[in-house]
Amino acid sequence: MRQWKKWIVLATICCVMTIGVGPGKSEAAGLTDVKGHWAEQTISQMVQQGLLDGFPDGTFRPDESVTADQFVKIVLLAFTDIYPNGERKWKTSFTQSLSASNQSILQQDYRDFTFKPNTVGYWAKPYLDLASDLHFISKGQFTDYKAKLKREDVAEILYYLLKETEYLEDEVYSLKAASKFGDLQSATSRQQKFIGEVMTKGIMEGYPNGYFGVGRYVTRAEALQIITRLQTKSKRINVVNENGFIKVVPTKDGSYKKLIFPDERMLKAYEVMEQAGKLRGTNYDLEETTLRLFRDAEAKATGLKGATTAERNSNEASLWLDPQFSTYGVTVHLEDGTLARNMESVRMFTDYLFGYDADIFYRHFTEACQLAAAKGVFETGTKQIGSYSVETRLESDGKTIIFSIIHN
Repeated sequence: MRQWKKWIVLATICCVMTIGVGPGKSEAAGLTDVKGHWAEQTISQMVQQGLLDGFPDGTFRPDESVTADQFVKIVLLAFTDIYPNGERKWKTSFTQSLSASNQSILQQDYRDFTFKPNTVGYWAKPYLDLASDLHFISKGQFTDYKAKLKREDVAEILYYLLKETEYLEDEVYSLKAASKFGDLQSATSRQQKFIGEVMTKGIMEGYPNGYFGVGRYVTRAEALQIITRLQTKSKRINVVNENGFIKVVPTKDGSYKKLIFPDERMLKAYEVMEQAGKLRGTNYDLEETTLRLFRDAEAKATGLKGATTAERNSNEASLWLDPQFSTYGVTVHLEDGTLARNMESVRMFTDYLFGYDADIFYRHFTEACQLAAAKGVFETGTKQIGSYSVETRLESDGKTIIFSIIHN
């Protein structure tokens, strides 16, 4: 009897052990053409997640080119968790990274999304529709989504994905970093922007020959390696940034981008500019390196959502920075009450810049504004104030006066 119980216990243990075996390496081993491949481990992990399947003949074909529709599917599924019953759900980190509008799209328009391909019609339609609605792609981005993807095409998809889920890198810096690729100039200027972004983000890299691989097709194995880095930031390639004066700032379309400032002075000036906006209550808007100041809430609404260009440029005053050219600035639209409403913000910003010479700038600023308002004309000139050169000019409308401030 004891022997019989012993066999029951052993059988139960063996059964539990068998049920607990996951599809890890054993599943990859079932693919006949990945053994010894440089991406074997990545393929194993990604097949386990169900991101890209093998073929009915038992092969994975890691060196075949990935198609646009396959890659879009992988990208979307990479932001999900799969449960033992086969059910998928979005990762919390992914949904939290989205804008409020994109979160709403997922919760309302795609609340019944099955994460599965169509069984009738084009299999990839659910993935392409969702990716388009989340602004990861545009439906006309590729003439044929069954076509093979080139490396610059993958960079483009990743660019817009990162724009929606993370933030964009400083474009000037990323292009400079990507200029090391010997074939960068064979890409269009638009493609160079995409390449610079994914290279600086550490998601894609070049080849040992010093080329990015413009025009080269992306293999299924390479696609999975790229997705691994997209999923897990710790696996991204560390791109050294020699400049530590960095800030992630809001953009006009509601996303974010990274800016690299030339020195600590300008980084601090940006932070002072943020505080200067708050002096106007809620009647301001900060987009990248420009702080726009409005008369009131109604004027702000017009300036942000106006139907015409003139309406969208209708702010009273603006404080701004240009990191690429190490320039600071103040722009004022001369209307009744403009100076009175915005002088406190202007002074906070320029007091920081000029320090002990702030009163000299203030006198120059008010005199120039009064002269332009009275006569509608003003002769462009440059004045040295402390360590800054201040160029003052009046636009052709006779009402917009610009002070460009350059540190010598």
